[in-house]
Amino acid sequence: MSFFRDIKENIKVVLERDPAARNSLEVLLCYPGVWALIFHKPAHWLYLHNLKLLARLISQLARFLTGIEIHPGATIGRRCFIDHGMAVVIGETTEIGDDVTIYQAVTLGGTGKDTGKRHPTIGNNVVISSGAKILGPFKVGDHSKVGAGSVVLKEVPEHSTVVGIPGKIVKIGNMRTEDLNQTDLPDPVAAELEYLRERISMLENRLAEIESNEKSTLEKTMNDSVRKEEK
Repeated sequence: MSFFRDIKENIKVVLERDPAARNSLEVLLCYPGVWALIFHKPAHWLYLHNLKLLARLISQLARFLTGIEIHPGATIGRRCFIDHGMAVVIGETTEIGDDVTIYQAVTLGGTGKDTGKRHPTIGNNVVISSGAKILGPFKVGDHSKVGAGSVVLKEVPEHSTVVGIPGKIVKIGNMRTEDLNQTDLPDPVAAELEYLRERISMLENRLAEIESNEKSTLEKTMNDSVRKEEK
């Protein structure tokens, strides 16, 4: 059955991606992300069969037990890894592809009271780092990475790295997501501040040069005036 196949895959992916995981039994008993996905399976089935109240009750039970809130309407692909998971929120019309990694306090949400598709679509092999917020009905492309604490409000192309508030695309291509690196990401704010620092330094040097030239010119003029008076 696909239900048990998916549980087995979810346990295996934790062992592959989390160096703290020691064996399958430990993962099954101690990882809330695994259990949140286990609860989501029947909740999603009930939701699709119009038993929405029962589906919501199961999702709320899962939220109480795991600290992870997944709306039963959300579609989640295979081998999703929710690491730690506390305060993760996944909205009703969210679609998540295969092999996605989600860290704690991530929100996949909407931006208002719109109906219909209002939550993001996450592509395959995407890493969403701690505290990131992805808000709106757009797609985050395959093999992309969202930096910790970022707030993403518009579409992200494939193979991109997004950081900042609001999220800015700082790299496209040449970035592997399999390493799960959340720290070695470009910082556009720091880069801009460094540029401004260099610019200010250059302007200060130029101003000092102008002031020095003006001082020399003034001294020369005064000396010429003194010589004329002596004559």
